[in-house]
Amino acid sequence: MSQLIYSYLFLICCICVIGFYAEGQTDTATVDPTQPFGKIDKAELAAKVCDFEPDANAEVLFDKGKISVTPAYHILMERHTRIKIFNDKGKDQANIRIVFFGGNNAENINSLEAETINLENGNIVFKKIDKVNIYRQPIDKFRTALTFSFPDVRPGSVVEFKYTRTIQSVVDYPDWDFQTRIPTRYSELEASWIGTLYYNVVPQVHHQYAVNTGRIMSIAYIPSLVTEPYMTSLKDNADRVTFTLYAVRTQDVSMNISDTWKKLGLEMDEYDHFGGQFNKGLKGENIILDKAKQILNLDEKIAYIFSEVKNSMKWDGNDANYTSDGISDAWNKKIGNSTEINLILYHLLLKAGVKVYPMLVSTRENGKINSTLTSASQFNRAVAYIPADNGMYVLDATNKYNLYNEIPDEVLNGKGFYFSRDDDKFELVSLKNLAPIRQMVSVNAEIKADGKMNGTAHITSYSYHRINAINKYKTDGDKKYSDFLTNNDNNLKIASLKLENMEVDTLPLVQNIAFTEDLSGSDGNYIYFNTNLFTGLHSNPFLSERRSTDIDFGYYNKLSTSGIYKIPAGYKIDVLPESLSIAMPDKGITFKRVVAQEEGTIMIRYVADFSRFAYFKTSYPELREFFKKMYEMLNEQIVLKKG
Repeated sequence: MSQLIYSYLFLICCICVIGFYAEGQTDTATVDPTQPFGKIDKAELAAKVCDFEPDANAEVLFDKGKISVTPAYHILMERHTRIKIFNDKGKDQANIRIVFFGGNNAENINSLEAETINLENGNIVFKKIDKVNIYRQPIDKFRTALTFSFPDVRPGSVVEFKYTRTIQSVVDYPDWDFQTRIPTRYSELEASWIGTLYYNVVPQVHHQYAVNTGRIMSIAYIPSLVTEPYMTSLKDNADRVTFTLYAVRTQDVSMNISDTWKKLGLEMDEYDHFGGQFNKGLKGENIILDKAKQILNLDEKIAYIFSEVKNSMKWDGNDANYTSDGISDAWNKKIGNSTEINLILYHLLLKAGVKVYPMLVSTRENGKINSTLTSASQFNRAVAYIPADNGMYVLDATNKYNLYNEIPDEVLNGKGFYFSRDDDKFELVSLKNLAPIRQMVSVNAEIKADGKMNGTAHITSYSYHRINAINKYKTDGDKKYSDFLTNNDNNLKIASLKLENMEVDTLPLVQNIAFTEDLSGSDGNYIYFNTNLFTGLHSNPFLSERRSTDIDFGYYNKLSTSGIYKIPAGYKIDVLPESLSIAMPDKGITFKRVVAQEEGTIMIRYVADFSRFAYFKTSYPELREFFKKMYEMLNEQIVLKKG
């Protein structure tokens, strides 16, 4: 009888969903979310655009998941997804990659069915994917990627797939994403578990539910979540729900699952693929340790060991909160995942007598940490943490351009969990850099009567500005990097570029530039020129009228530019911008332009001061207006007149 009542209630929910479509959307092609695999209406195949997001390249017609826990304490997930392809750009959505913990059979995906559906001469044609085109590719010892591509995909195609995912551990209840990079017409999750298990259910939902009974959650007409300038991760901003097991209660057993940070720390300390690596030996480590022990200055000792690991190891591109092959094998092969590299660093620092702790962190791409959920699954990387009287060292040797004395940009403004069984320390700390990060540009140029400018520029970059510039230069090469500095302006040419201090982490990066510029629009009577040179502030990132995500600049920032421009004989200043200051309403960002002239020379100075690095999306209108004015001030021209 209870099953009959449940089925009746579910039918009522489906009717409510269809009613929601009819009431909330007019003149809209509906999609029946109850359609089984292989059954589809011609209207879905005939549709040319997503009616609630017309410029979309593809659309999720529906994405339905049912997750339950079996009496044997395994998790069973059934999923059915259907996607409409509108144009050639949307064909990427027909390439599917599902990552799961396939190592040691901790998880498995089976019963996979996938097909492409096309409308040909008024007939619905199905083409199933051949099983030989379904691949299982190991990522590491624990993770596997299941990948497949749909056949015969073209604009107008619908692709659908379904599968069953079995998870051995009830701790690993999967999250559910309602919102993705493309619009979703309907997304539904039916979640259940047996009464002896207790999960924290944490919804992060910004759009209206179509149904929310606690166990059945669905949302309709969800817009795509596009990448916006200075946004945090997709996970931080998308509509989604997460589940964390916090207790098991039976007649025989009553226990909490990592209900405190201390308990989580002790578990990680005992875990073979984390704490079990702390004291593993490294081949030839005594050479490094003997030299390190001779360095008495703590800062220099940390810098030396960090440099040795950073320059010896290559990151394989994988983030994980565990080691795969272990630190000894990774050291021998000189390649490893992020945690292997940084536990090697931790091990050497510890053996050298440094008071260092292992720390779990979450990168910006992985998303923010919820401090109320004591779960290791929130973290995707380990680093080495050293508390200091005047701050902290957070050491990450995966990036060749990271500095030993700067918190890595990828984890900045997040939280890190460090622990030590011996010291009885199990603490979650904020990873913030409170010092303003400086970059200074000085320009000295002479303007010729023929409308050309010759000059030199010096860019002095500290901290993250230094890291970003070196990374870009070494990745792009001299030519592409020069084009970046000139913002691809064909009139502005770099004659020579020399970078100093690239190999000395303790010094700022200095870029020495000699340049020429043809001042476009100039003629025999007037010369026009812009003094926004080599500032990096060329394109306003906030042009969109609307904003879906919060803004995170990453760090406090102070940018200053000073320019001296000698005007040609026989010319006088016709138009000169005035000195002016603007500020955000909360004074969190200010911009100042100071202009002066003296004996045929124009002096101009810009100062942008970011004393606040994050804003909620509700402040976007004010931020957009501020940046509009700032870029107008930066790009206001100076006009010289002959005579």
